[in-house]
Amino acid sequence: MNLSEDQVLEVLKQVIHPASGKDLISMNLVKNLKAEGRQISFALEFASHNDPLKSSLKRACTKLLQETFGADTEIDIDVQSTVRPAEPARRQYLPEVRNIIAVASGKGGVGKSTVAVNLAVAFAATGAKVGLIDADIFGPSVPKMLKAEFMNPQVNKINGRDIIVPVERYGVKALSMGFFVNPNESTIWRGPMASSAFQQLLGDADWGELDYMFVDLPPGTSDIHLTLVQSVPVTGAVIVSTPQDVALADAIKGINMFRTPAVNVPVLGLIENMAWFTPEELPQNRYYIFGKDGCQKLASQFGVPLLGQIPLVQGIREGGDNGEPSVLSKGPAGEAFKTLADNLIIQLLKRNTNLDPTKVVEVTKTRKDFAH
Repeated sequence: MNLSEDQVLEVLKQVIHPASGKDLISMNLVKNLKAEGRQISFALEFASHNDPLKSSLKRACTKLLQETFGADTEIDIDVQSTVRPAEPARRQYLPEVRNIIAVASGKGGVGKSTVAVNLAVAFAATGAKVGLIDADIFGPSVPKMLKAEFMNPQVNKINGRDIIVPVERYGVKALSMGFFVNPNESTIWRGPMASSAFQQLLGDADWGELDYMFVDLPPGTSDIHLTLVQSVPVTGAVIVSTPQDVALADAIKGINMFRTPAVNVPVLGLIENMAWFTPEELPQNRYYIFGKDGCQKLASQFGVPLLGQIPLVQGIREGGDNGEPSVLSKGPAGEAFKTLADNLIIQLLKRNTNLDPTKVVEVTKTRKDFAH
């Protein structure tokens, strides 16, 4: 059967861009289409050179065309961009980072750092350039979760300044105070000292060009949170909670802090961790130990997406303790983190399409301006 361009176009109308909800043809993303015999070639032209959905949409086109016209159909898809990346506006901190995502929680013990590490690794697995800052100055856990607790970041002298070189694990550049303090000693610092240490991780490090920077914030709402929004334009925040009422009550405070007019950082969505207990040998069984769908109800109340529900399984705990992120594993935990990452990518695309860039909070604000 000789294929026609019209036949191919009809099939490609079924491929939907998740961020816009529109098909590729109506979005005018398909260019230079040719159909000759059993051969199909065309270009997918994206507005951004680093659109994170490029690869998945290319795979979706190939799969659907071969399912429709036969596995022996030869398909050649060239991925292009209409513009080259603009030179980022220079700023003091993270000048070459395109998206800064705050990972926050209202209270401790809900698995926020586990989520932050797995998200960073999942994004890096797509081919994106990813960084991770462990901003929990008093209780850093990222080094252990990345199996990097015994790594020592290199320090280079550049223009008379000591510049830290982040460690790299699983394709993620990472820094944490855990690399610089004795893990068996407690960190006893006043708030300004902790904020100063956090600013060093932001500004005295060679982060280079990154597509995404994840910032694993301490629990609650603290000086570190204010230092972050006063130092860099945060693209958006995700809030991690368990479905338990006590955790949800604190999650509300986190949502309200980012939505306070003085801060005005978009909340990209909620993440429900420990959503249910699933024995790994019985993956179809679910036991709702901390309650059911608490984050789903909270997300509906505040009009934000529920990005994902992560089960409580032994493998996630073991992965964190052993420095082997669960998103790299097979099974329900790995799939849950991959789905979570996919959903966050879509929300980031929607945010950047529909909203203006976040502005750095003016330092002249006082703490009472942020109270809620």
